[in-house]
Amino acid sequence: MPDQRAANAATPRVHFIGAGPGDPELLTVKAARIIGRADLVLYAGSLVSPGIVALARPDARVVDSAPLTLGQTHALLVATVRAGGEAARVHTGDPALYGAVAEQARLLEADGIPYAVVPGVTAASAAAAAFGLSFTVPEATQTLILTRLAGRTPVPAGEALADLARHQAAMAVYLSAGDPEGVAEALLQGGYPGDTPVAIAHRLGWPGEVLRRATVGTLAAVTRREGLDRQTIFLVLPGLGRGGDSKLYDPSFGHGFRPAGDGT
Repeated sequence: MPDQRAANAATPRVHFIGAGPGDPELLTVKAARIIGRADLVLYAGSLVSPGIVALARPDARVVDSAPLTLGQTHALLVATVRAGGEAARVHTGDPALYGAVAEQARLLEADGIPYAVVPGVTAASAAAAAFGLSFTVPEATQTLILTRLAGRTPVPAGEALADLARHQAAMAVYLSAGDPEGVAEALLQGGYPGDTPVAIAHRLGWPGEVLRRATVGTLAAVTRREGLDRQTIFLVLPGLGRGGDSKLYDPSFGHGFRPAGDGT
């Protein structure tokens, strides 16, 4: 595997930008700055909010990558860099999660083009914030699993949703709203009780976003009733309403910055 640090020793000319789930105000300052100065803004039109693309310079070349192949998107990046320009390759969410960045980066490395990745807010974090929820709860669950249901593309052995559900941890299930019955069945098969809370978020940060609460048992019915499909994430929250308070602010719990007191 090529050493990305070596490939990116020079000033990056291509930036993979995490655009977040939709709200332009959830972009990092760095992401907004790079989009605003780039000569080429190459974005996934069906997933990236128009408000984010609107940050491009008036004279920048703005291209929707939805109808393009990997080779075609690479050719656009190369042409921009060879002409002395800078490119912003804008992806929804965070580029490290279901972002298809690896194959694009390999082509850039093969052509000796330095690149960098700017992280973004992933849908799981944005959804939890929208609901005001926490994935981790003291004494209830301390683990979050980010995954998806097997569909047109499989998942590796041992990563089936039912297998992961057996951990009884919090879960964020991406890319699976096309088969909500399959999601619910896998969660039940993995051992979640039917009354386990589920938060459903659709098109976060877009006009018309939908936020709904359900349970593992009602997940499929709610999803079908609301007509939710693409850009929907399911948050499975076994710790919701359980557990205790954090020890961090407990007066009887001492740490490196505060001695233990008598609880008063």
